[in-house]
Amino acid sequence: MRSIGEMARDSGLGVSALRFYDRAGVLVPAWVDPVSGYRWYEPGQLEEARLLARVRRAGMPLADIRLVLASWSGTDTDLVRKLLTAHLRRLELGLADARSEFSALRALLDQRENLMTSLRVATVRLTIAAPELAAALDTVRFAASTDPELPMLGGILFDIEGATLHVVATDRYRLAVARAAVDGHDASRVQVIVPTPLADAMRALLHGGEPVRLSLDGDRVTLEAGDRQAAGRCLDHDFPDYRRLLPQTGDRRALVEVADFRKALETGPVRSDETGTHDLSVLRVTDDGTVVLCPDGDAGDPDRVAVNREFLLDALAAGARDRLVLELTAPTAPIAIRRPDDEGGFSILMPVRLED
Repeated sequence: MRSIGEMARDSGLGVSALRFYDRAGVLVPAWVDPVSGYRWYEPGQLEEARLLARVRRAGMPLADIRLVLASWSGTDTDLVRKLLTAHLRRLELGLADARSEFSALRALLDQRENLMTSLRVATVRLTIAAPELAAALDTVRFAASTDPELPMLGGILFDIEGATLHVVATDRYRLAVARAAVDGHDASRVQVIVPTPLADAMRALLHGGEPVRLSLDGDRVTLEAGDRQAAGRCLDHDFPDYRRLLPQTGDRRALVEVADFRKALETGPVRSDETGTHDLSVLRVTDDGTVVLCPDGDAGDPDRVAVNREFLLDALAAGARDRLVLELTAPTAPIAIRRPDDEGGFSILMPVRLED
C-alpha cells in the first residue's frame, strides 16, 4: 500500500489534490484509517493517479476526468479517445478566440499610447526627510518583482503628486504602498520607475536625519544626501495603475501582536499549494476580532482565507510595527496589512484558492 505522501510524490499530484479527488469520488483511496483518517492507496492506483495528473494539467473538466478514469481500465478505449479529442478541440477553439481578443486589445493599447501624455517627461526638484524616505522604501522593497518577463515591475514606482510621494512595488501576488511628505513640488503628477538596484543604492544613503534632495530630469533620477549621491536611468515602462488595486476597508479587521502572530505562523498548521512548492497559512477572523490559523480539518469554512505563508511573514516584517491590522473580506479578496498609526502605509496579499 502507498501512503498519500508517497502517492503525491510519485504521481505528480499534490496531497491536497489527492484529498480533493477523493472527496469528489474520482480517485478514492483503497483504505482509510478509521482512527487517523489517513489515506492509503493500492499499487495499481498509481497509474490512475499519473493519468489524472496529466489530464488535470491539460485543463480537462472534472466531469470528463471522471469518464476518462472510469473507461481507462476497460477494453473499449474509444470513449477515452473521443473525450481527449473533444477537449483538445475546445482548447484549440479557445486559443483562437483568445488570439482574436488579444489582437483587439493590442490595437486599443496602441491607440491609448498615442493619446496618453507621458507622466515621465518632467523636471522636478524636491526635498524629503531621509527617515521618511527610508521607511517608505523599507515598507515596499519586499514586494518588488524579479520576473524578467515583466520588466515594468522590476523596480519601485515613485509617484509624486502635490506634497506627497507614494512609493509602490508589486510582483502581482503582493503589492505594497508607502508615502512620504515632500517639499518643493507643485500639484502636477509625475511618475518614474526606479530600478530596484538603484532604489537599494538610494536606501543605503538614508542614514542621517537631514533632508535629502530628489531630482527627476526626464528619464534620469538622482538622490543627493550631503556630498553623496545615487543616480541612474529610470525604467522605460508604464507601471500599472495601482490605485485601482487598492482594497476597500475589510469586513473583518483584527489587531495582531506581530511577534506572537509570527510565532504562530512559523509553528502553526500549513497546507501545500497546488504545485506543492509553497506553504499556505489558512486564516480566519473570529467574531471577537482574533485571527486564528485553521487546521486542515476546517474544510468548507466559508470565512477562511489562504495566503502564502512566506509572503505574509515578509509583509509583517516590512510593516515595522509591534502591532498591525489585518483585514479579510472574502476567500477570493486580497488580504490587507495596515499600520494602526498610518493608513497610507500598507501592503496587500493575493489569496490562494483552496481546492476544498
